[in-house]
Amino acid sequence: MERGRKPQNCNYLYILSRSFNEQYLYEVKKIAVFASGAGSNAARIIDRFRVHKSIHITLIVCNNPDAGVLNIAEKENIPALIIEKERFFRGDAYIKELKEKKIDFIVLAGFLWKIPDTLIKVFRDKIINIHPALLPKYGGKGMYGPAVHEAVIAAKEKESGITIHYVDELYDHGKIIFQAKCPVPENDNAGSLAQRIHALEHEYYPKVIEDLIVK
Repeated sequence: MERGRKPQNCNYLYILSRSFNEQYLYEVKKIAVFASGAGSNAARIIDRFRVHKSIHITLIVCNNPDAGVLNIAEKENIPALIIEKERFFRGDAYIKELKEKKIDFIVLAGFLWKIPDTLIKVFRDKIINIHPALLPKYGGKGMYGPAVHEAVIAAKEKESGITIHYVDELYDHGKIIFQAKCPVPENDNAGSLAQRIHALEHEYYPKVIEDLIVK
């Protein structure tokens, strides 16, 4: 696959067909992945779209300079943007950098800061998140990581799962796009439940992103 020049003011990728030696023009959607931790979901997303004809992972955005996701970005030669709290919440929310990269869509993959209204207004219905429970249950401020799974087990739920949803101005509130479920056995604990939830995340998140963007 070879990349040619893109037309001005457009996000395009030229792909040279080895079979017919002809050029085809595809519109490319540029994705920014926001992450705060090790980046296991980010890694699966990058794998899915490494050679995709119409989706490109263009930027990794991170609020933690020690996060493992930054090592993934470096290994994959994907530019990374480390953000700081004051500018993100009370400044321009780094919209300038996102526009410079011509970002079309934002994917939250274990990003632990609430998205400010300023950014949501610019990327309305263009930001999605994955939550490790079946919303609207077990969402809201502070409900991430082990806290979610502990709450599910404490409530003696028979099932849990993942929710992929649009991001709006409230925690875990945007329109639901997709859910997948897994059982919660009686002898379950937060660690074993987390493993099943991660498996669902890794299986479905990249596919749902693709289905959503390539309509």
